[in-house]
Amino acid sequence: MRRGITATALVATLAIAATACGGDEESTGGKSSSGELTGTVTWWDTSTVGSEDKVFKKLAEDFEAKHKGVDVKYVNVPFGEAQNKFKNAAQSGSGAPDVIRSEVAWTPEFADLGYLAPLDGTAALKDEKDFVPQAAASTKYNGKTYAVPQVIDSLGIFYNKKLFKDAGVEVPKTIDELKTVSKTIKDKTGKTGMYLRGDDAYWFLSFLYGEGGDLVDAKGKTVTVDSPAGVKAMEVVKDLVDSGAAKTDATDGWENMQAAFKGGDVAMMINGPWAIADTYAGPQFKDKANLGVAPVPAGSAGQGAPQGGHNLGVYAGSKNLDASYAFVEYMSSAESQAKITTELNLLPTRTSVYSQPDVAKNEIVGFFKPVVDKAIERPWIPETGSLFAPLVTEYTKVLTGQTTPEKGVKTTGDSYRKLLKGWK
Repeated sequence: MRRGITATALVATLAIAATACGGDEESTGGKSSSGELTGTVTWWDTSTVGSEDKVFKKLAEDFEAKHKGVDVKYVNVPFGEAQNKFKNAAQSGSGAPDVIRSEVAWTPEFADLGYLAPLDGTAALKDEKDFVPQAAASTKYNGKTYAVPQVIDSLGIFYNKKLFKDAGVEVPKTIDELKTVSKTIKDKTGKTGMYLRGDDAYWFLSFLYGEGGDLVDAKGKTVTVDSPAGVKAMEVVKDLVDSGAAKTDATDGWENMQAAFKGGDVAMMINGPWAIADTYAGPQFKDKANLGVAPVPAGSAGQGAPQGGHNLGVYAGSKNLDASYAFVEYMSSAESQAKITTELNLLPTRTSVYSQPDVAKNEIVGFFKPVVDKAIERPWIPETGSLFAPLVTEYTKVLTGQTTPEKGVKTTGDSYRKLLKGWK
């Protein structure tokens, strides 16, 4: 998924080099005389290597089985590299995939650059009205649809039930409770209360929203990250680290956070449904019932969580659009989404899937669906995907004591105003 979930860069690089991509001759296809789809579809998947990728690759193979004349070239590209790799390939006109699995915020940017094919009226948008409205919102740009929503997500707090029981504490509902609970866990078990990821600004959003803040106000064309609420949110996360309630680092946040939580070194972490499969693989969660999930503790203005997820887009320069549209439709179909939810605990983007028995009884879906329903949408503007880079730099500096909360958000706000020309 999004937000720093890693894959092996070397494997991806070798695979890309050896694989025919959207702009190459091998990708040329269409339909046979009998109307069957033919040719190659290259797909860049950005999911987690070792867990999610196996499920998505199997779905791609199932598509091939249904369409004997189509060869799907599967390439897993590390999430942190995919956005720029796709832009560079699309700009050069060489090496871009036919289909890309992208973070929701990338869709308006890619569409604005002309790199995605409009999907309105194509096979990719079959049963379009079945999509959850807030998931579909991220696929629209300037009145057209440029992607299909595949999964939707948000953030919650994961906790180790055994450690909580050993410490005799309840799940914290507020930031103040989080600090108290963390101290008790430390005193009773010797373990740190929470791991706070410090190298990815997406994890900061729940604290920002919890203080009543936001990155920008798109309607008013105003930068808001450096408001008093933004300063307060930075003060909150810094205090969690300084007080010892949470530990953090500036690099390899995902790997270190997962290792600490799965190994029982910390009792809590903030994460999303994409992390469930990997978390269950840890020694602390061989008994899956030991994993608890709850809302992120509320700030002074309430509880807030960001809307995330992934879309499937078709490269505008693809030489095999028909097969690409069909592939996107299959990968986002109710049948495929039900399989993804059953095997990976990821939330569907189709309303109809939530009523299917295996999905309806899924405890993770049962928790995250209400969170997603109330999650705060990011502004679907071309620059949304670029707002994280300046923020994460300052977020990391604040957490590690290299700058103050006030200076951190001011520097971020100044960077935003340079990026969003004409904004206040």
